[in-house]
Amino acid sequence: MSPADAPPPLVELVNVAKTFDVSPPWLNRLLEHKRRALLRAVNGVDLAIVRGETFGLVGESGCGKSTVARLIVGLYRPTRGEIRYEGKRIDRAGAAPALRRNMQMIFQDPYASLNPRWRVSDIIAEPLRAHPDQVSAGRHALEARVGALLEQVGLAAADGAKYPHQFSGGQRQRISIARALAGKPAFLVCDEPTSALDVSVQAQVLNLMRSLQRELGLTFLFISHNLAVVHHIADRVAVMYLGRIVERAPTKPLFARPRHPYTRMLLDAVPDLELSGKSRTAVAGEVPNPLAPPPGCAFHPRCPHANERCRREVPRLKPVTGAVADVACHAVEEGRIANRL
Repeated sequence: MSPADAPPPLVELVNVAKTFDVSPPWLNRLLEHKRRALLRAVNGVDLAIVRGETFGLVGESGCGKSTVARLIVGLYRPTRGEIRYEGKRIDRAGAAPALRRNMQMIFQDPYASLNPRWRVSDIIAEPLRAHPDQVSAGRHALEARVGALLEQVGLAAADGAKYPHQFSGGQRQRISIARALAGKPAFLVCDEPTSALDVSVQAQVLNLMRSLQRELGLTFLFISHNLAVVHHIADRVAVMYLGRIVERAPTKPLFARPRHPYTRMLLDAVPDLELSGKSRTAVAGEVPNPLAPPPGCAFHPRCPHANERCRREVPRLKPVTGAVADVACHAVEEGRIANRL
């Protein structure tokens, strides 16, 4: 499908950046002769998420994935760039509040994201009370809606009378999903929703999310550092490194033939359970200090293919000739990296 034939994106990020001022207090800087410290958590991210798909965002801890999530749902405001929902900007203060109701977020820790002093029914009903138009007036109608949401995520309506501490981690995450669905959103931002759960429980929650997506026509941005989970659930994947996207492609081509050296290193770190005998390269080095990133390509201190151009020039995300991937890598652009079969 050519770009002209592609459906319009539901959510779009255009050159989005977020910089945090993490400087010490003014008096400390004066007495200790320190400069201001600026953390560029997200630095020029472009994304287009199509209605009905699951878009995966992966990378090591500290690469900016969660900041992207918080920018989309409005918890942070971008320093630069535009965020659009159905073609309308939502990144400005007070912009399109009705559109923001169409997106919700599922957080990573089900133990910290639920108020321990509230009953489950009150937790799920909170977004309904904030937007009364989402449910018919009246207490009985509200209770019925909460009970239906609990049953939709595999719990019982009677569980609404309990408190969060009476549930397991997987059940708490189901409650978080029910709360997110209360406002009938079209778009869910899932920030590592299964990372705090046991493997068997992860599979149950993922299967529930896929079932709800088919049933309700939901669109997901699924953020994770677990490549196996992303491979299982995502339609397309973007790989982030130090605030930038370094590779973007449909899931199957990306996992079968990764282009960027960083993506290859991430996949090589996954245990080879099939004992295929393929040569593997462990992830080398550490993520640089984000307060003082290296010049040029931020990955060049860890890259076995880096040359002088990589050390001085920031690569741009460009389509790869003869592939369905976009890659930000000088070595790929110049043909210095052999294709993986």
